[in-house]
Amino acid sequence: MIQARNIHKRFGELEVLKGIDLDIPDGRITAIVGPSGAGKTTLLQILGTLSAPEPGGSLRFGGTDSTGMNDRRLSRFRNDNIGFVFQFHQLLPEFTLVENVAMPALIGGASMAEATARATALLERLGLADRRSHRPSELSGGECQRAAVARALVNKPAIVLADEPTGSLDSANRTSLHRLFFELRDELGATFAIVTHDEGLASDADVTVHMSDGRIAGVRGLDGRYMRK
Repeated sequence: MIQARNIHKRFGELEVLKGIDLDIPDGRITAIVGPSGAGKTTLLQILGTLSAPEPGGSLRFGGTDSTGMNDRRLSRFRNDNIGFVFQFHQLLPEFTLVENVAMPALIGGASMAEATARATALLERLGLADRRSHRPSELSGGECQRAAVARALVNKPAIVLADEPTGSLDSANRTSLHRLFFELRDELGATFAIVTHDEGLASDADVTVHMSDGRIAGVRGLDGRYMRK
């Protein structure tokens, strides 16, 4: 799904990523783990085209190279192909749940009827049909985060990128959301790359990428073997 090669990232004099080569397999869950400051979130932002790597790095989605796109084309590509789930749900408080979930589809040019239908179907699948007219302030943290997953899926993206998606949840909601990712992988063939400190999620993922000090320290691959870099 994603091929990242020679990814470096600097912020001033600080080199955060120091030559990352990474493949994200299609239809699988890849967990990215490591200590704070390892560069996990910076890498996820680059994989999501929210930040650009230093010159010389490349990022391919299937056969498409995103590194040469201008801002307008990149924004369209991102909306069509990438879904995002953050640690805090980032739902817009003035909109209902179904309006929040439908937003990326509307941005992508879908009609209100089509966007609402897609959003409603996802909310039903995620057990939130009876909450579709509620605003985020009227929902629990677990419900808001499930709605954020629905929003990430509404455009049927090639990949969903998640940054500590269970980090703000209690243990029951964390387990529920963890289970949901695997159900969506199996039912929809969805591809996920997830930055996490959740050891249970990391151990159950199809692929686990261990980062340290801006580099990949090792990868547990689809065959279950661990390869040190």
